[in-house]
Amino acid sequence: MAAKPMTGQAFFVLTALADGPRHGYGIVGEVAGLSQGRVTLKIGSLYGVLERLAAEGLIEADREEAHDGRLRRYYRLTEDGQRALADEAELRTATARVVRARLGLADGQAAG
Repeated sequence: MAAKPMTGQAFFVLTALADGPRHGYGIVGEVAGLSQGRVTLKIGSLYGVLERLAAEGLIEADREEAHDGRLRRYYRLTEDGQRALADEAELRTATARVVRARLGLADGQAAG
């Protein structure tokens, strides 16, 4: 059975966790920055993505810390998550090459 395609939200959440554990609000901010504002996550949708990624074994809870009287749960990539992210990055890179070639664009040239 083929793996399910990775959504843009999942891709950016995994990317946000690639350099270390983060809590929910930290992930939201990192995703916005990494995607240059193209992917925006609300906290409600973030937790749906986190639950799916955890169920797939791509992330796991790292720790909980108290902050302003509330617990913040931190998440981190698993080894499977690192592999899935690397595979998806390679797929997206290869796909972009095909699209750029079909459009007649050289590497680094922007569509106009």
